[in-house]
Amino acid sequence: MTNQFSTRVVHNKLNQTTALNSKATPIYQTSAFTFSDLDHLESYYSGETPYLYTRENNPNTDELGQAAANLEEAEDGAAASSGISAIMAGILSIAQAGDHIVTAEDIYGGTHQLITKQLSSFGIEYTMVSFADPDAIRSAIKPNTKLLYTESITNPFLRVEDIQGLVTLAKEYDLKTMVDNTFATPYLLQPYKQGVDLVAHSATKYIGGHSDVTSGIVTGHKDLIAKAKQKIIGLGTNLSPFEAWLTQRGSKTLALRMKQQSANAQHVASVLKKDDGVEKVYYPEFVSDRGNGAIVTIELAQQVDFESFFKSLGWIKLAPTLAGVETTVSYPIRTSHRALSPEEQENLGITDYTIRLSIGIEEAEDIAAQFQQAIRDSIK
Repeated sequence: MTNQFSTRVVHNKLNQTTALNSKATPIYQTSAFTFSDLDHLESYYSGETPYLYTRENNPNTDELGQAAANLEEAEDGAAASSGISAIMAGILSIAQAGDHIVTAEDIYGGTHQLITKQLSSFGIEYTMVSFADPDAIRSAIKPNTKLLYTESITNPFLRVEDIQGLVTLAKEYDLKTMVDNTFATPYLLQPYKQGVDLVAHSATKYIGGHSDVTSGIVTGHKDLIAKAKQKIIGLGTNLSPFEAWLTQRGSKTLALRMKQQSANAQHVASVLKKDDGVEKVYYPEFVSDRGNGAIVTIELAQQVDFESFFKSLGWIKLAPTLAGVETTVSYPIRTSHRALSPEEQENLGITDYTIRLSIGIEEAEDIAAQFQQAIRDSIK
């Protein structure tokens, strides 16, 4: 098989589990697998037979996990019921009660809540600091620190993480690293190849790609993924076969979608930088020679009525998520980062005028023109 990403992503497929040469992997929509006798049943526990009960494993979820690992060029991967489930399983494969983790402060609000509310209730300590400052990371490390956690491109202000620097720092202290690669996708960045131990995705977003599935994936070192799989099984955060099948089907067009959406986002960012109704445009540079991602975050100028802006978007929809083929907008202060305190929102720079644009596959000129029209229609 060629090593070219665009070819591999189309031909990511589990080895046939039956003698039938189906072109597409069937949906194994079953809760359990049957056995001919007790010896056959016992063969599952000895590792000779692969499947027993879908909460534990299923050909569709296996295919998705292995396909994602292939794209990240990681040793193994596991599918979970959502991005948060995958992140939780990854963290719990490294940290337990009494351990401490250091995380970037500018992460997705749902992950912020997972760490500060849920994992902390499990007895896992945390410190959130600016990962743009290596000294701040060093100062946060404690004797019981086990993990450094961040995002390859942060949400919502699109800071590009210094992955190599983080891995180097982690090795100094014998720590594990975990990166949420949702915004970049393995099409643009492959943190595992840079030395990261675990890479997570909300596959709901670009890997699935069509806003019709909720799923998550964690990839990385085989021993850590084995532990993550046990967390997924034990905590009941497994992905259903149909959702896994949908996600894997959507992933086959990842390269095509990301190429178009990244190019469109580059165009929209350049246009809005010149618009008087936009105070600031956040769009990363030098992410990859394939592009800089499909998310643009803007700060509307004070003369724009932000409530009117959302009513003036026409065919562009307001949504609490991102990454479908259609262009959408989201409002971090009331959706993704709503649960943060006003002080935390202010510290990150999230205001009433902060808008996150998820750029789709439409014509770039049409997308930019629609945003400009909405801004013009919303001037106070």
